[in-house]
Amino acid sequence: MLFLESMYIIKVKGIAKIPDYVQLRDEKFTLLAYFRVDRPDKSLDKLGLGDQLEYIMEMVKNLPFGQIAKLEI
Repeated sequence: MLFLESMYIIKVKGIAKIPDYVQLRDEKFTLLAYFRVDRPDKSLDKLGLGDQLEYIMEMVKNLPFGQIAKLEI
């Protein structure tokens, strides 16, 4: 599993044919993962967060577009 001091989640609104995306960033705001809202599996597995899929996607569902939220894992 990935151990970070802080991790942040941002939901990005797609336009036209570009789908909605999610960004996961570390405490220095370095991009850790960038995945489509409807296809998070592989990205989260690569980070070692596959077991947190339901929790993360529930946060994504409730997060307004363009806002940043601290991810508590």
